[in-house]
Amino acid sequence: MSDAGRQRKSRTASDAGRSISHDELAQLQKKFSEIKHSINNALAVMMALSEMSQRRPDYAEKLATNVLTKAPQIVSSLQEFTQALNEKAGITPGGVADPAR
Repeated sequence: MSDAGRQRKSRTASDAGRSISHDELAQLQKKFSEIKHSINNALAVMMALSEMSQRRPDYAEKLATNVLTKAPQIVSSLQEFTQALNEKAGITPGGVADPAR
């Protein structure tokens, strides 16, 4: 068996004992729902400003400001959620399952 195959088998065996509680899953679902809602709201505002800027060029500056403000917030929220999800799954920052979990 190759090293990669042994690592995969080892990881699968250690993952089998890992579980997530109902409360932890509920927290992750709530956080995902909040992020999804936030992204939808930001995109709706961007779309509205985009349409308005086609009719009124002065809205282009508002659109640019909104995009420059909201885009980093969206990325940050997604990174935080990914980190929380990876922690619950026992995945280290390098993308490898932590056998200690």
